[in-house]
Amino acid sequence: MTATLIQSPDRVIFQNISWQTYQSLIKDFDSEPAIRLTYDRGTLEIRKPLDPHESYRKILGRLIEAATEELDLEIRSLGSRTGDREDLKKGLEPDQCYYIQNEAQVRDIEQIDLAYFPPPDLAVEVDITSSSLDRFSIYAELGIPEIWRYDAHSLAIYTLSEGQYRICAQSIALSPLKATDITRFLELRFPKSEAKTAVGENSLIKQFRQWLGSQ
Repeated sequence: MTATLIQSPDRVIFQNISWQTYQSLIKDFDSEPAIRLTYDRGTLEIRKPLDPHESYRKILGRLIEAATEELDLEIRSLGSRTGDREDLKKGLEPDQCYYIQNEAQVRDIEQIDLAYFPPPDLAVEVDITSSSLDRFSIYAELGIPEIWRYDAHSLAIYTLSEGQYRICAQSIALSPLKATDITRFLELRFPKSEAKTAVGENSLIKQFRQWLGSQ
């Protein structure tokens, strides 16, 4: 296969890649969890996220997991598990993904086949350097109901309606959380002003739990 475009130092794109080759690469990179593959009908993007991306990803995951505990919701956490379907010839790894509303359907399923089970209810997309592929269209075809997108400045919540994502003020999976609530806590961890001191991760989660418990 021939590289056709290098978008930035953290990614490379290949074209005319077969589904079988894509599946083989997923297995090859299984021991490299930081590698992200995005596949769309023959076009393959390989990314290796940098440290800021991973920090945002992890803290968003901790906030989601803390919220499910405070809201007394069961959850199945699948991290960056590959979401793919051969019939669509599309696949990707979200930065985090979770079953919440449909958790009971997949609780005891060792390996979830998206051709037979519903997709994760919530995916996290940290978008500091935008993908060269339209990842949202892949999410839509996979049927992911809700995406939290963070661009290092603010969080936006997208919900799927009639095949298209629309910005929504409030989470469906984790009601009553709003995008502004999550952004406010993220700004405590990653302040935009040098005059402000960053809060540590554990301190942030503790404050978030206390706030959510008071709502």
